[in-house]
Amino acid sequence: MRMEELIQEKLRNAFHDESIVFDKSRFAGGLTNYNYIMNIQDIEYVIRQPGGMTEHIIDRKMEKINNALASEFGVNSDCIYFDETSGIKISTYINNSQNLAHAGPCYPQNLKSVSQLLKKIHSNSKHFSNRFDWQAELDKYEQIIQQLHGDFFSDYTTLKDQLNKFVQENVKNTIFAPCHNDTVPENFIIDATGRTYLIDWEYSGMNDPCWDVAAYILESKLSAEAIDYLIQDYFGQPLTPTEELKIKSFIMAQDLLWTAWALIRHYNGDDFLEYCCIRYERFRKNIKTMTKSPHCSIAHMVMQS
Repeated sequence: MRMEELIQEKLRNAFHDESIVFDKSRFAGGLTNYNYIMNIQDIEYVIRQPGGMTEHIIDRKMEKINNALASEFGVNSDCIYFDETSGIKISTYINNSQNLAHAGPCYPQNLKSVSQLLKKIHSNSKHFSNRFDWQAELDKYEQIIQQLHGDFFSDYTTLKDQLNKFVQENVKNTIFAPCHNDTVPENFIIDATGRTYLIDWEYSGMNDPCWDVAAYILESKLSAEAIDYLIQDYFGQPLTPTEELKIKSFIMAQDLLWTAWALIRHYNGDDFLEYCCIRYERFRKNIKTMTKSPHCSIAHMVMQS
């Protein structure tokens, strides 16, 4: 059965209505998956269509558990249906809302909302049962690329070894807290009242909170001023040398990890090659710079593209 047909079947079962037709006319975005807004029985819902190869990349059973926990945190959109086998998910659409990529990821009020929401998640006493280990994830992605008979960049292994060495030498005092691990501005939703939500918990797990901070900085391409504002609001003081090196390490690790992720999608026939090359080129520049001069600013690393 084609994915579109499976989604239609799931919709009909979930709403007990055999007349429902899966409608893809209102695309709501997505990279890992594709999301569509549908009006069903006079209520708006977001229907998730899993992206290519996600059944090999994402542990949907764990995501289902963590998605429910995120709702208990009070930060997630309402999920009314989750199929852990296919990855199809139905959530209530947040009316009169927009994601922070559109609302302005650098605006002080939005940075404050992100900071407060992340602190709420990272300090929660309810913990995820799994751990997000970027190096283990990278190993998994590399194995999938090899199974797809894909190629890596010519200097991939050399630069990856340099990154691993840099991380080993510079990431100290690791903390483990509940983390989202994919804090792109598109995953932060703000409604008309100013309430902010964080959606899409596929990569969630226990991790160092600096990973989430680094990801928002990188994915939002924050300016030096915006970085300082976010850091001051989140940490309450300037970064310690340990925290700064963690964030710098995680910025490079994220670019390498999502490069491998994009290679999987590329070799599966999806249009991700440009995305992949942009991330890898920034990683290449940053690992070379940081190996020579680790005092390079976070803002400079973000703009290396």
